[in-house]
Amino acid sequence: QLQASGGGLVQTGGSLRLPCAASGFPFEDYTIGWFRQAPGKELEGVSCVSSSGGRTSYADSVKGRFTISSDNAKNTVYLQMNSLKPEDTAVYYCAGDISGLAGLWDYEYDEWGQGTQVTVSS
Repeated sequence: QLQASGGGLVQTGGSLRLPCAASGFPFEDYTIGWFRQAPGKELEGVSCVSSSGGRTSYADSVKGRFTISSDNAKNTVYLQMNSLKPEDTAVYYCAGDISGLAGLWDYEYDEWGQGTQVTVSS
């Protein structure tokens, strides 16, 4: 089970940190990804991290602004979002891939958590 949280309303240029807490599966074997879906748009891969933390990927739209990290002791992955823009407004989801090889494509993931709303005001 995956549970995303930490969403909210923030002004342009602000920051949020989204935790994704995992339970019920061997967290250390998974890749965890963050995705987002804005109104009227398709699901977009934002970032992912391997369980060891040694491999990370970012969408071009968030590079340099978002940072993903993994705390295996807490079975939690964090998405630190800085310099937020109105176009970052979306429902954010975290997902898990048991193969540990997934990237930023949603079909690569087996487990999905519920979303958390992020709204960036201009």
